[in-house]
Amino acid sequence: MIWIIGYKGMLGTEICRQLEERNLQYVRTDVDVDITDIAALEEFARCWSVTWIVNCAAYTAVDKAESDAELAKKLNEDGPANIAKVANKIGARFIHISTDYVFDGSGDSPRTEDMPVAPIGVYGVTKAAGEKAVMENCKDYYILRTAWLYGWAGKNFVYTMIKAMNTHNAVKVVNDQKGTPTFAGDLAKIVLDIIKKVTVPFGIYHVTDLGEITWWDFTNEIKRQGIESGWINETGKKCVVNPCTTDEYPTPAKRPAYSVLCKDKIQKTLGIKLPDWKESLEVFLESSLFDKSRID
Repeated sequence: MIWIIGYKGMLGTEICRQLEERNLQYVRTDVDVDITDIAALEEFARCWSVTWIVNCAAYTAVDKAESDAELAKKLNEDGPANIAKVANKIGARFIHISTDYVFDGSGDSPRTEDMPVAPIGVYGVTKAAGEKAVMENCKDYYILRTAWLYGWAGKNFVYTMIKAMNTHNAVKVVNDQKGTPTFAGDLAKIVLDIIKKVTVPFGIYHVTDLGEITWWDFTNEIKRQGIESGWINETGKKCVVNPCTTDEYPTPAKRPAYSVLCKDKIQKTLGIKLPDWKESLEVFLESSLFDKSRID
């Protein structure tokens, strides 16, 4: 049995949808099974004879984490540690979702899985600690680091930008932070491919779509494709997308300036080629699953 933890989130929702498409049996939990309560986790896992655990639960409010470090630690470090212990005890394989924020964003070359972590904010620190806890407490683990995630369920940058362009004459977006957008549908497919293949070696893998862009680049492509797909109205068509520096747009948490992840390992291991970020954005915008209420 496959157990999805944090199923109400953007990625968890998409994984469950794809599991149903493939007619794979699974169980799902959210706050109903507290990941900081190891006894509750173990009871649920044994009750359902769980063989795979996918952890999508996390504290992801990057800026809020700076003043809410205790809760971020509970959800991003203590919770994964508990899940890892339970997985190890019952002999289940564990897939844990992590982030590019475990790196400091220095340099200008894509990060490989074997590079040392160096987080620069509470969110990154707690996610890096969560990775360490998984590795120390479970032998059969997969840690999937991703970045700039968006999907049909829940709030995300694409919905936010379309709504902003449809209601404003201009938007300002940072142009000195580089990374790669990741469509939740693509990441979910990798999760299911790992489960299906079974023989994938345990360890850390980087999973994003392909490409290297700034948030300003991303916004301009959202505008272009949003007009083509009909989600951008007349105001949005005229909306000016202005670039700005990180210093001009201060936030409580410092962001990595360069967080492109190298995907060679996962592509070689699974024998696949990940999609280009522009292709996946088109899939997102053209699908009937696009949530129009998010941009109204």
